[in-house]
Amino acid sequence: MIETPLGVLAAAEIAAATRRLGALVIGTSDLTKGLHARETQDRRPLLTALGLVLLAGRAHERAVLDGVHLDLDDAEGFAASCRQGSELGFDGKTLIHPTQIDPANAAFTPGAEEVARARRIIAAYGEAAGGARGAVRIDGRLVEALHVEAARRTLALVEAIAAREAG
Repeated sequence: MIETPLGVLAAAEIAAATRRLGALVIGTSDLTKGLHARETQDRRPLLTALGLVLLAGRAHERAVLDGVHLDLDDAEGFAASCRQGSELGFDGKTLIHPTQIDPANAAFTPGAEEVARARRIIAAYGEAAGGARGAVRIDGRLVEALHVEAARRTLALVEAIAAREAG
């Protein structure tokens, strides 16, 4: 758990310490205190630390989990925090109450549109690769191998969720 300014600065070293480490978890409450920051809806005071921990985790192929949202009566703020964490690249969010499970799952589970786009990317790139093209245009955007890798990750996540739900 990364929850102090020193921990954030050492996140890469911590992530590299052992292959047995599966995830980094950012302790946003203690970190806010340690930074002498204010709790804000947009979490702007924490964005640098969130990014550094994400970079450390990704550099060492670790999962990275976003910190808790303490205001249990603020469903809108919790949903916004989950969306932000997902957009930043976190793998999930730590939770403190059962009412947070469904909104967190919704934010971190790829939606139908994202899944459909991932499938289009993989299919179109596969067709283009057959023609020895290194990139293809999909929905007006350039798509390269790195986008295909991300699309495959999206589909793998959806399949893992489905398998877990199936039992």
